Amino acid sequence: MAVIGVGDIELSYERAGAGPPLLLIMGMSGTALSWGEPFLEELRRDFDVIAYDHRGVGASSRLEGPLTIRQMAADAAGLLAALELDSSHILGISMGGMIAQELALARPTLIRTLALGCTYCGGPGSVHIDPQVLLPVMEAREAGDRELALRRSWEINVSPAFAADEDAWARFVAIAMRRSVAVEVIAEQARAIIAHDTSGRLGGIGEPTLVIHGTVDQLLPVANGEMIAELIPGAHLELFDGVGHLFFWERPERAAELLRAHATVQA
Repeated sequence: MAVIGVGDIELSYERAGAGPPLLLIMGMSGTALSWGEPFLEELRRDFDVIAYDHRGVGASSRLEGPLTIRQMAADAAGLLAALELDSSHILGISMGGMIAQELALARPTLIRTLALGCTYCGGPGSVHIDPQVLLPVMEAREAGDRELALRRSWEINVSPAFAADEDAWARFVAIAMRRSVAVEVIAEQARAIIAHDTSGRLGGIGEPTLVIHGTVDQLLPVANGEMIAELIPGAHLELFDGVGHLFFWERPERAAELLRAHATVQA
């Protein structure tokens, strides 16, 4: 991966493919690797794909002080500027979708099209995760069993059927082992997510917007995607029936197909 200066920090990123630029904004505890090669390979056929690590992750600058969603949106805008791109298609998932919302609100001219996956907007009506869902992960971490914690995390990020796919699990754990995210950074990301609320401002997004959500998402229930699609004028909602949080792992071909079609939409 390359490293580039963005304001007073550096961000590590990888860029591959051909076509119009597509900036991928990853979620909490994820890295540029977490998109998975099947999805990235699909996207690279039609886009100049840019995936990066947030501050505090991988070879990006160490995290100093508190973290906010707006700060990370400024990082995304700064990365595009550093790469000399005046605009890009944007896909943000989970926490990355929150960052993408703030980016679209603060810097709309940077957005060609906006895609928001498995995310939420905060505010009244948003549905938070059931604490019981995270309990198996927390118990494994407290026991000091990292691989079991990863397995439990895998199981709550995908549908039960996909969780049983041992090949997919092997790819997931290999990525996690190759580039881990410090617990302290994840904690700061979580605090940023808790403070996130764009619910009263989403009506100001005028760019073509695609919202994708799995119907059995345990981390951010599907009602959140439905709410976002209702609040953004003209947004198109695509529900993946029986799919969990990481829809782009479970349905990489269909997710890429939707993004290709969406990229042709004009505001």
